[in-house]
Amino acid sequence: MAGFFVRLAISSVGLWVASTLVPGISILNTATLIWGALLLGVVNAVVRPIAVVLTLPITLLSLGLFLWVINAAMIGLVAWFLDGFSVAGFGSALLGAMFVSLTGWIGNAYIGEKGRYEIVVTGRS
Repeated sequence: MAGFFVRLAISSVGLWVASTLVPGISILNTATLIWGALLLGVVNAVVRPIAVVLTLPITLLSLGLFLWVINAAMIGLVAWFLDGFSVAGFGSALLGAMFVSLTGWIGNAYIGEKGRYEIVVTGRS
């Protein structure tokens, strides 16, 4: 259960970074940010796999770069569902997807793929 909240926090940070750095993405308040991260997780778990399977030939031809377009579409879908979260256009969604993906990638590097916490102590004994 703790892993769920950590991943929710990482997604929230990613959306916050995207809304701060990308001019076309705006999030109204903190509650909208948290709801956006939660909804993005649901959309990525339910809709994204279907979209990936349906666009598999394009993804293969683009050597996987079309997944970036799918991620942007998922952010656009979340913005469409959620009041207070807006994306100005597809270019803003693409740039926002890049920041959300990078934040998630960095967060997963620290917490691990399964969400387990590993404390690594380095130093001299």
